[in-house]
Amino acid sequence: MKLAGKCCLILLMSLFSISSLRAQPENIIFILSDDHRYDYMGFHPDGPDFLKTPGMDRMAAEGAHLANAFVTTSLCSPSRASILTGQYAFRHGAVDNSNPMKEGTKFFPEQLQNEGYQTGYFGKWHIGHAHDDPKPGFDKWVSFRGQGVYYNPTLNIDGERRQVEGYITDLLTEYAIEWLDEDRDEDKPFFVYLSHKAVHAEFYPAERHEGMYAQADIPKPQSMKNIEQNYRGKPDWVREQRYSWHGVEHMYHNRDDHPQSLDEIITDYSESLMAVDESVARVMDYLEQEGLAENTLVIYMGDNGFMLGEHGLIDKRQAYEESMRVPMLAWAPGYIEPGTTIEENVLNIDIGPTFLDIADGNMPGDHTVDGRSFLPLLGGEQVDDWRSAFVYQYFWEHAFPHTPTTYAIRGDRYKYIYYHGMWDQNELYDLKTDPNEMVNLIDVPSQQQRVRDMHERMFDIFEANGATDVRFRRPSVNHADERVIHPD
Repeated sequence: MKLAGKCCLILLMSLFSISSLRAQPENIIFILSDDHRYDYMGFHPDGPDFLKTPGMDRMAAEGAHLANAFVTTSLCSPSRASILTGQYAFRHGAVDNSNPMKEGTKFFPEQLQNEGYQTGYFGKWHIGHAHDDPKPGFDKWVSFRGQGVYYNPTLNIDGERRQVEGYITDLLTEYAIEWLDEDRDEDKPFFVYLSHKAVHAEFYPAERHEGMYAQADIPKPQSMKNIEQNYRGKPDWVREQRYSWHGVEHMYHNRDDHPQSLDEIITDYSESLMAVDESVARVMDYLEQEGLAENTLVIYMGDNGFMLGEHGLIDKRQAYEESMRVPMLAWAPGYIEPGTTIEENVLNIDIGPTFLDIADGNMPGDHTVDGRSFLPLLGGEQVDDWRSAFVYQYFWEHAFPHTPTTYAIRGDRYKYIYYHGMWDQNELYDLKTDPNEMVNLIDVPSQQQRVRDMHERMFDIFEANGATDVRFRRPSVNHADERVIHPD
């Protein structure tokens, strides 16, 4: 009997320990960066050897690395709108950097407020033109027009604009921490949306980081080589784009305000990332110092990826891995087991549902949500019905005509890419044997059934969701000289 009683006590203690480890957080901080590609973190096995990101490395070591995080449209405004709404771009309507969301579209922070949360927004908005006015769902508002600037920005603070001195990444972090420190109602849970401008071009690092990687050995992808082998099986537009605004031979049309070589781009990009990494570390340090860490979930994410020479391309928009894949980290001491790696496909449309799951809230009944909560994954649960594939759309832009309208479906192993409105080569890749997407299997006889199946499944998903109508809008043209205006 004594032995049985002792065993029961051990079992109860073990269950209590597991329960304590899984204490669900209540507060939420979401840190979003711009154009940060998935592998540019110091701890990442595919990252460059020279890169140092101690803040992100710590976040991964003490929390979780969501190793297969993606966006459903690799472009700033559509992705950011998908984060706020939990919807694909074809549903919320912000299909590019100019189209606004559909009138009446709801944001998840509004529902957090309904659940008693204090909410604050700090940083880049960039959805539908260059508006910076306070948006629904936020008690505190600090933002700026369009892309903003890296130094001495004009900020809209609760509806009033004023210029402030300093480096934008540091300023936004300071405003967020100041709000938490001075204006937080300790009787309410809080939600902070810290939305960085960095690391968007043009890349200007903080002065303290300038020259940090000046002597670094800059890696170049094998697929960047301008050789026939690399373009065998690739669509014609990929080679043509090499010599355009988003190609390595004529990057940003050699404008004076952009870096002029890939080495310069990677160096400036990496140095600009350092202040974002410090922002992540400052947020974690503040939460620990104030005794808030045990009750707070911090998510770090990029709004889309970024090509750095792959297939001769730079920037984003394409359905290639470096463009649509993003970094995502989660930190919640006491809830997430340290050193966790989550392999499931997690999307930008899952952010809102996850945060509402924490708050026991929901979007309004007439608001379709395409994403789902990954909170169970963060808590170590196995979710048997998690998605095995997802769809991707990018809509052609008049200001950047080099990339065609692109549809894709990505499974755990294969990706099928379909180009709309042009006569060109579609693509199929085996991501297990060809992670760099260098061998197009679209014409391989043994793959034809797979091509047909993925094509049908992709369009079945689009048609079921009313996503087959491609949006068209008036092009942005300066009629004085008929040149295309390149929006921010």
